Amino acid sequence: MENNEEKKGFQFAFNKVNYIIMGVGLILLALGYILLAGGGSDDPNVFNPAMFDTRRLYVAPILIVLGFAVEIVAIMYKGKKK
Repeated sequence: MENNEEKKGFQFAFNKVNYIIMGVGLILLALGYILLAGGGSDDPNVFNPAMFDTRRLYVAPILIVLGFAVEIVAIMYKGKKK
């Protein structure tokens, strides 16, 4: 008897839906890191309070964690059986 994999031939580990979900996760990660950047001061003797704003303390880390969660879902997702 032949194995099911031998009948089907070569198959990729992921299908199109997995790659779409991975793309969404990468976009979330990139957006989170872009929002996290900046906030420094050109002069080291001057304090810039912009580094403690809501965007850097809350929004960016949440987007980064969501991005990693979406990547895990993309890896674990198995499509519907036909």
